[in-house]
Amino acid sequence: MMDDKQWYMEYRIHKNRPGLLGDIASLMGMLGINILTINGVEDKTRGMLLECADANKVELLGQMLSKVENITVTALRHPRLLDVLAVRHGRYIERDSDDRKTFRFVRDELGLLVDFLGELFKREGHQVIGLRGMPRVGKTESIIAGSVSANKRWVFISSTLMRQTARTNLTEEEADPHNVFIIDGIISTLRANEKHYNLLKTVLEQPSTKVIEHPDIFVRESEYSYDLFDSIVELRHTPDEEIVMDLDALSSQAEDEF
Repeated sequence: MMDDKQWYMEYRIHKNRPGLLGDIASLMGMLGINILTINGVEDKTRGMLLECADANKVELLGQMLSKVENITVTALRHPRLLDVLAVRHGRYIERDSDDRKTFRFVRDELGLLVDFLGELFKREGHQVIGLRGMPRVGKTESIIAGSVSANKRWVFISSTLMRQTARTNLTEEEADPHNVFIIDGIISTLRANEKHYNLLKTVLEQPSTKVIEHPDIFVRESEYSYDLFDSIVELRHTPDEEIVMDLDALSSQAEDEF
């Protein structure tokens, strides 16, 4: 949960004159608003994480900056996860224009993806994340790295990382709902037995973080719908790579790894 004393401010620069940032920082200083983090966010846009316990001062800041000709304030709000990551990494995470719970990354952005997953994994309670991507793009590795970032233990319910694995039971330590549970949507729905599926249903019902690779095949071959997912992440080698949902194509490429 974000601190309610923190704020995210974003503004677009029309003319980056000398001393512009200093003038803005001085204005914040006079209002008693602290700058926690500042970074350029893509072209001619600057993002700031601010700290101020007085919402009225923040509102006054927005009113005063609206009179500054060289900039346009585009956001002034309590920070969302994507705001924090934008300031931290200097770029926005791409979201699907139609399905706003879908987030897109390419392999060159693995650091950003790991940070994003790590922040999601820090959240307690029930959440299901789908992860789309072709074999060898870094899906499982990103989940593990995100778990490390969140200081969480990861547990494979099903996987092809080392060999095809479909668990039928968990130890008490593995079943801890604070863990991150990793599920391969192909293995769990097409290559596992009833005991595994019963375990899978139990894990999906408990208040914990679950990540399902190949979510489209998981939905197609199971009783679950896309309503199960709180967010879906897409990972590609290149921005224009097609994520093929053909089971034979995915299987043949996965088998090439072993």
